[in-house]
Amino acid sequence: MASVGASLFSNRPPLSWEFAALTDVGRARAHNEDDLHVDAALGLAVLADGMGGYKGGEVASAMAVSLVHASFARWFAQAGPQAPARVIRRALQAATDEANSAILEAGIANDELQGMGTTLVLAAFRPQRVLVGHIGDSRCYRLRNNKLEQLTRDHSLRQQQLDAGAITAEEALHSPHRNLVTRAVGVEAQVVLEMHEHTARPDDLYMLCSDGLSEMISDAQLFTLLNHDVELQQKAALLVAIANDNGGRDNISVVLAKARVGDAPGAAY
Repeated sequence: MASVGASLFSNRPPLSWEFAALTDVGRARAHNEDDLHVDAALGLAVLADGMGGYKGGEVASAMAVSLVHASFARWFAQAGPQAPARVIRRALQAATDEANSAILEAGIANDELQGMGTTLVLAAFRPQRVLVGHIGDSRCYRLRNNKLEQLTRDHSLRQQQLDAGAITAEEALHSPHRNLVTRAVGVEAQVVLEMHEHTARPDDLYMLCSDGLSEMISDAQLFTLLNHDVELQQKAALLVAIANDNGGRDNISVVLAKARVGDAPGAAY
């Protein structure tokens, strides 16, 4: 089951989480440099979009996802489901540090992997809160009360230009810098996982995705698709299909997490 414990100090009902996940090579790439993993028992979802060419990108994203999951699982086995948010934050940063060091060292040791790196977006889903962390331009969105909100802010040159007022939102859609990230895992000796905590509510729908999905589907279309009345795994498949229909210029990956009162089905791929 996806339920992982409840706070003793809140009157709100504890929530469990239903998950669905899907990754696709898209229509323009020969190889899939995205990777993802959902562990319903831990309430953990991890998604990465590799960089550095076919071999390097695939290796970096796979290492990030595997090492973050393994590190968090070891921590969870010791700390248990009642650990406070500040401790979970430290565990997620420690897991990211482990992955960052391993990817950087592998790139130095192997000429074929030199310069590889990866974005990272992850979330720890608890019975009454969600901790979201990200590095790069892989994103997390939340659909709540018929409102879609982007919870992460891209670490990218395009976002910096937007923040500085150098380009408009319309110009940003066609920016030549839209794929240039300013923060990545495995590129420098240290990297900071930007983290934010959110209160969980019944029927919340969280979406983690690579830019192969967010670049191919407008916010308006994304809102419509996430509201579509189908099972969660069908919704993930629909999102990937529409991203492909709209061009599929990159690998496409998505994780969906739905908050339920009572037991949820768990994870599906």
